Amino acid sequence: MKFFLYKLVPPRPNFIADISTDETRLMHEHGLYWRELMGQGMVVAFGPVADPKGGYGIAILRLGDGVDPQPLAAGDPAIEAGAGFAFEVHPMPQVVLPDDD
Repeated sequence: MKFFLYKLVPPRPNFIADISTDETRLMHEHGLYWRELMGQGMVVAFGPVADPKGGYGIAILRLGDGVDPQPLAAGDPAIEAGAGFAFEVHPMPQVVLPDDD
């Protein structure tokens, strides 16, 4: 297994505070997408981060060896919508899980 940090960068720093109705619907689709991947065992956790410099979203991906995280990230409805979101994916070389001894 390999782990990755996915970061969803919103179109503006104050996105969480002034989200529009259309953006709310898009975030609902975004959440359903990541929840589906979680149900498939590919996502450990996901959610928004309330950074005072500007909020963003994250997901911790748990993927089998050889599985490329880029298509999963690019398939996020927030990215596919072309609504100004961007993403970053970073490998996590060491991960500690609750059941690790």
